[in-house]
Amino acid sequence: MKFPRRSFLNMAMGASALSAVGRIGWAQTYPTRPAKILVGFAAGGATDIQARLMGQWLSDRLGQPYVVENRAGASGNIATDAVAKAPPDGYTLLQIVTPHAINAALFTNLNFDFSKDIAPVICAARLAYVVVVNPSFPAKTMQELIAYARANPGKINYGSAGQGTPQNFACELFKMMTGLNLVHVPYKGGAPAVADLIAGHVQVVFAPVSESIQHIKSGKLRALAATTTSRLNVLPDVPTVAEFVPGYEASGFAGIGVPKNTPVEIINMLNKELNLGLADSKVQTRITDLGGTVLGGTPAEFGTILSEATEKWARVIKFAGIKVE
Repeated sequence: MKFPRRSFLNMAMGASALSAVGRIGWAQTYPTRPAKILVGFAAGGATDIQARLMGQWLSDRLGQPYVVENRAGASGNIATDAVAKAPPDGYTLLQIVTPHAINAALFTNLNFDFSKDIAPVICAARLAYVVVVNPSFPAKTMQELIAYARANPGKINYGSAGQGTPQNFACELFKMMTGLNLVHVPYKGGAPAVADLIAGHVQVVFAPVSESIQHIKSGKLRALAATTTSRLNVLPDVPTVAEFVPGYEASGFAGIGVPKNTPVEIINMLNKELNLGLADSKVQTRITDLGGTVLGGTPAEFGTILSEATEKWARVIKFAGIKVE
């Protein structure tokens, strides 16, 4: 049986309209069951803590559990791949952090396209790193570190959480902008790098605030500068790298994303609720204690942050010739 062309078009338009109505109705009832936030890194770190803060807020506000699930490995790519392939229904979220902007240029064989397969929801915070040295190190200021490094090329070792990590990139950007010759010593995680810095086995680390602040306060480490554009509330007397190297900035970020094609109504609902969470004084205090600066904003604004970071770190990768196995 053949349908007239007009009847076929009317049927197609009707089906499309019903689908749209169904999606809106579905979004209006969301959430009706537990959801999960995938974190591509181990439990206990700043990334994990940020995700749990956001998950607890959504659980309290929306009446369904938002459970953090750690799928560590491959610089966050394992968790990202799982979210990219998950149903776009708002029940699988991704904790997005700086490595997601790095990985696109760092890895050549990914099974997903982060910029196309993950939709941004909100950038919760900017996260700072601190340039720290052992108290016995000759340089007591950032200016003295730069002068000492110029006088001793190739003799200063800097530790990081590993090849291709944000700490690695923060120092490589510093090298690119100053022309200094610092030798990279990669570790399997940030904590071992900080421990070896305290022991005097390396001379400098660009360390996350969450991994270094207690050592700074106890006097085991000396903080020379923060990598953000403005000074940190938790370390107000510590200058920024940019005060000595104009234009330098190497902050990280933490936010939430969902699979592409997730209904915009669900994305907007999550964005609204998370913005409310970021306005809460208790949440703000916790983020500040982790060395973060609360951001918030729209999904589009987070998309801009991601694209700019991706371009920036791709330039550093090319300059430093960084590769991962």
